[in-house]
Amino acid sequence: MADNYDDYTRDQLLRLLRERDRKPKFGLVWERDEIEHDKAVNDDFVALDFIPELSCPADSSTQPPDELGRNNPPPPTFHNLIIEGDNFDALRFLRMTHAGKVKCIYIDPPYNTGNRDFIYNDRFIDKDDVYKHSKWLEFMYRRLLVAKELLAEDGVIFVSIDDNEVFNLGALMNRLFGENNFIANVIWQKVFSPKNTAMHFSDDHEYVLIYSINRDIWRPNLLPRTITQDKAYKNPDNDPRGVWTSSDLSARNPYSEGIYSVTSPSGRLIPSPPPGRYWTISKDKFIRLQEDNRIWWGKDGNNTPRFKRFLTDVRQGLVPQTLWTYSEVGHTQDAKKEIQEVMQFDDSASVFSTPKPVRLIERILRIATKPDDLILDFFAGSGTTAHAVMKLNAEDGGNRRFILVSNTEATNDAPDKNLCRDVCAERVRRVMRGYTNKKGEAVEGLGGDPSTKLRTSFAYLRTRRIPAEAVLSRIEHQQVWTALQLIHTESLQPYAMGSDMQTAVLSDNGMLAYCTKVNEDILTQLLDLAGGNGIVVVYSWQPAWLRQYLPNESITVEPIPAFLINRFGGEYAA
Repeated sequence: MADNYDDYTRDQLLRLLRERDRKPKFGLVWERDEIEHDKAVNDDFVALDFIPELSCPADSSTQPPDELGRNNPPPPTFHNLIIEGDNFDALRFLRMTHAGKVKCIYIDPPYNTGNRDFIYNDRFIDKDDVYKHSKWLEFMYRRLLVAKELLAEDGVIFVSIDDNEVFNLGALMNRLFGENNFIANVIWQKVFSPKNTAMHFSDDHEYVLIYSINRDIWRPNLLPRTITQDKAYKNPDNDPRGVWTSSDLSARNPYSEGIYSVTSPSGRLIPSPPPGRYWTISKDKFIRLQEDNRIWWGKDGNNTPRFKRFLTDVRQGLVPQTLWTYSEVGHTQDAKKEIQEVMQFDDSASVFSTPKPVRLIERILRIATKPDDLILDFFAGSGTTAHAVMKLNAEDGGNRRFILVSNTEATNDAPDKNLCRDVCAERVRRVMRGYTNKKGEAVEGLGGDPSTKLRTSFAYLRTRRIPAEAVLSRIEHQQVWTALQLIHTESLQPYAMGSDMQTAVLSDNGMLAYCTKVNEDILTQLLDLAGGNGIVVVYSWQPAWLRQYLPNESITVEPIPAFLINRFGGEYAA
């Protein structure tokens, strides 16, 4: 039972604090007070601007014509998101809209190698920076702290990393997610040939650290069996139950009922198991298996008995292992070729030096997601995660959705650089709609037929900071409508300019409405909405006036922007 500190005297409290200060603490500590403050960490409200010209709507050519024979498709609906901006800002916005909704996070953060791969406060951190590890930890801590809130109760996060920060990252993840929620540390063989020029060891692998929100709840999916694995199953005795393989019926572990004689079909007496071993089953069970033709004595019926294990009895999948070879999930050269194939850069190494292969992310998605899950990558790079999501959806007919966050990575030397727009979003667009490869061949898009359930579009959004004291005057209707849809629905439609009321169908079969003005016509429309089935959630700048004239119990009225401000929160320091 906890101490009642209210009953302690001042001297008792001081003595207790001194005792605590003297005790060493086990865990990760970094120089948070000595390093410069992370300029990306701020208390501003974050809004998202919808950028229609950079978005990718589903192909509307399959929409049926209207009653006059014209093709008049409805406004485009976007199921996936690509967000341009600092990922700390994007994560805080997503905490407002997607807290507890994400099933799988995959990130490939900067590895802090000192080779101009990690930017902190607008400058690269080099190998000689005495606080390089502390700056990296502070950078990661701030983002992972918010990202954790986005994961569902049965959610899981996968983080790629190499030797430079793997030990620090593991300690940080233990601190944030809890040591008990550690799942695995996967080794990925990233190269297909050793580096013989290495001074000490050839650097052949990286890691993927895996943590869950709740280890007792989260379970991995089984991986599909391979053709090679199934080749071990044959049917030499034409058993009607199908192909099988055999396994030893003896083991070294002592078993009280494991010593007895058996007689083969050829009549040979086997007085006991092999020396130093025991039969793994009792004699009674052995007899039952023999009667069921589940004991294999060899083609001549004269061998030591073995157990017949049918393929139909084997689990229809494999428990994931912690060693992933390049032959299974690809290597870095595969990843560069994949980007080149889609984007046709003159030199892919100048854009991304350490991309991840699609098969690697596919493996993660197979383990961690179901067909309707939401996946987040807030270090999206070249968009490989979206590529893998679409590929897996195309394979199994799934409806997995993705949210990618990527920055422009513009610098003083390259102020117009925009990797999110020109690489990440462009690659996803080409993979979704189709493209022409380096050989001049047409490659069909993975978005699928828009008439099916496959996710075929993405909205391109850009973060915008608004000072907390200015939200009331500076937030725009389009930004409000984007946030409300992402809170209440699984899709996004553009703001309809010129309309005083925006509406959308709620995920739970109700209606969402945002009223920019209030008048009799708006009241009539809201009452009409309330006449249907389900609830109506209305957001308005004049909520008190609306509540006065909308006594219908099925209508809920919320204030704007107060609702968004309260949901966004205002304290981020830790």
